[in-house]
Amino acid sequence: MTELTVRRAGKPDLPVVLDLYGELNSGRVATLEQAEALLDRLETAYPDYGLYVAEVGGAIVGTFCLIILDNIAHWGMPSALVESVVVASGHRGGGLGRAMMHEAFRLAQARGCYKLALSSNVDAKPAHVFYERLGFERYGYSFRLDPPFTPDAAEVNL
Repeated sequence: MTELTVRRAGKPDLPVVLDLYGELNSGRVATLEQAEALLDRLETAYPDYGLYVAEVGGAIVGTFCLIILDNIAHWGMPSALVESVVVASGHRGGGLGRAMMHEAFRLAQARGCYKLALSSNVDAKPAHVFYERLGFERYGYSFRLDPPFTPDAAEVNL
């Protein structure tokens, strides 16, 4: 594998990042203007939210987000959450994803995180195998609620 560089993304990287997200979301992504505004907001309001890109030969071939969350529980140690991991379709299977995740591990460890977690779509079986090979173990349940966030009749009677 050619030398891989992982770095924090900036506004000039967003068009390629959005293209990568489109590979996994049937082309449905934020607009460039939305992404630029969000990146500005994240850099100011959430300095521990990092959008990262992976480059090979100067070309962006992958991306992931790493969020460090302060925590009063768990001895006051922070936790880390990896989100939105994508390797460009033409570059999968060559170790880039593994290298990106190793960088996420390094960053989380450097911050003293007591755990690094991620969630994966239930239908993304190849991704599950990939994460398990990296040492992740299935743990607990992941739940989700889509808008509108209103209680149903069963909740009201609790």
